[in-house]
Amino acid sequence: MGTRTPNPKKTTKAAPKTKHKGSKFLSGKRIYPDAIRKGAKVADLVDNAFTSYNAGRLREGCHLFTEKMLADDCTVGMSLTGALTPTGLGKSALIPLIEAGFIDWIVSTGANLYHDAHFGIGLRLHHGSASLDDRILREEGVVRIYDILFDYRVLLDTDRFFRTILSQPEFQGMMSTAEFHWRVGRYVHETEKKLGIGTVSLLSIAYQYDVPIYTSSPGDSSIGMNVAGLQLAGGTLNFDVSRDVNETAAIVLGAKRSGTSAVLIFGGGSPKNFMLQTEPQIQEVLMIDEEGHDYFLQFTDARPDTGGLSGATPGEAVSWGKVNPDTLPDCVVCYGDSTITLPILTAYALERRAKRKPKRLYKKRGELMALLQREFDKAKKKKGQRAWTD
Repeated sequence: MGTRTPNPKKTTKAAPKTKHKGSKFLSGKRIYPDAIRKGAKVADLVDNAFTSYNAGRLREGCHLFTEKMLADDCTVGMSLTGALTPTGLGKSALIPLIEAGFIDWIVSTGANLYHDAHFGIGLRLHHGSASLDDRILREEGVVRIYDILFDYRVLLDTDRFFRTILSQPEFQGMMSTAEFHWRVGRYVHETEKKLGIGTVSLLSIAYQYDVPIYTSSPGDSSIGMNVAGLQLAGGTLNFDVSRDVNETAAIVLGAKRSGTSAVLIFGGGSPKNFMLQTEPQIQEVLMIDEEGHDYFLQFTDARPDTGGLSGATPGEAVSWGKVNPDTLPDCVVCYGDSTITLPILTAYALERRAKRKPKRLYKKRGELMALLQREFDKAKKKKGQRAWTD
């Protein structure tokens, strides 16, 4: 039997290294958590036991929020989508965040603000079940939001509250949604004081801390429905949506000229886009040199591959100029339920970060708009009127 001759064309793959000490991929902290003990604090639990998968992304989000987004020179915008306020998250999480100076401006669905008002005017919502027969609930005058139940009269009383205040002279005419919500917040705050219930409403705390709240689709809620009804009765209130677009862009431009800009996104949808489109408005439309938001932190349960805006990634946002490509590694997306992640993020931030001085951006809208106008005029002059009109 002859000996085999090696095939000179055949190559042999090198054996994998057995010593990985020098690999850059093994520079992360070792996974070796302590045992969870009785009395563990939420922040310690996040740092110790939230190691991987979406628990790991939640930990990374908590670190991004507290270590970078809450720097004194960073302006934090928050967007809210989904029925979060009926769960009580306005009272339990959003109010503490604003009181700590952790939220500087907000974009929210109108529905969240409408249901928030229930708390501020002393109305009651109750724990329930998602498996009840809705036909019976309808017969008994009970409204259901998943497992949240309340009397149908809660809607009627809240509608009456809005129609009463929106009939006042100060609400007649054109205004931005930020001005509208600030004025409504004052009435809600006065109602809280009369009832002796303390501050329990997001609208109220935003008024007190001058946090501007915008609504990207002001007609898409019971608040917008009541505004429309009042127009039929002779009211003249109308929302200046173009003012909203420019004011939010001005807030972001002001943030970038004095520091950094961060977006904290719960859910997605129209509020997410409205918050992120501030950068394309600055760069693409107004031709002002800018690079995008510096920090992006989103909590969502939407997949990115179905085409829905709620699942659009920060990498995709970079291609639009919405997020600064240099800070993309600092962007975090955690796939999870906002009703779980928001309380945990709040508890973590309050434990790990000292309060910040409120920026009170509502009262700075005029000077921020003046900055936007100056930079727009400068960009037109530099690039030529033709670049704007052609």
